[in-house]
Amino acid sequence: MAADLKALQEHLAGLLGGKAAGLDIRLGELALTVRAGDLVEVMTLLRDDAGCRFGLLVDLCGIDYSAYGSDISDGGAYFAEEGAPRVFPHRFAAVYHLLSIDRNARLRVRVFAEDDELPVLETVTGIWPCANWYEREAFDLYGIVFTGHPDLRRILTDYGFVGNPFRKDFPLSGNVEMRYDPEQKRVIYQPVTVEPRELTPRIVREVHYGRND
Repeated sequence: MAADLKALQEHLAGLLGGKAAGLDIRLGELALTVRAGDLVEVMTLLRDDAGCRFGLLVDLCGIDYSAYGSDISDGGAYFAEEGAPRVFPHRFAAVYHLLSIDRNARLRVRVFAEDDELPVLETVTGIWPCANWYEREAFDLYGIVFTGHPDLRRILTDYGFVGNPFRKDFPLSGNVEMRYDPEQKRVIYQPVTVEPRELTPRIVREVHYGRND
């Protein structure tokens, strides 16, 4: 039987108190926002509290909010104009997707890194060991550093890769390309030869596309 989301929302509100920066029911699931400094404490409570029992970390992903909302504003394009007001105070966040088998409920937890230049969050590998590769992926693709991680290194890109390819300001054609050099008889890096590409503006979508309100 599916969980009573309203009852679970009230339980979480009482359990977390001021540590819940946001707690809403969105798209049929609970969505919780917590501050970076409370991350480990809150996640431990979510796993161990008898009224929660979120024993499974199903997924963890990074997000770059640098241009969030600009593609659904009136006449907006995919990238926000320089100096335009931002929807969220911080650029990078990690989203944790939790599952409670005991309560038959799912929970999305969002945590913003407070430094846009060097986004840092604490690791949750001590709570859910499976977070190891998830955090490495967010580190590789978004540059989010997880302090306390036992082996934080790239997992999808090459060892010599420069930059973080899922950041909104990363060029679509990349910075370098690889090819085999028959004279040197090895693979070499060289400046990218593909013409710069641009994303198609999303102005063809309806005005309220993607909004929940």
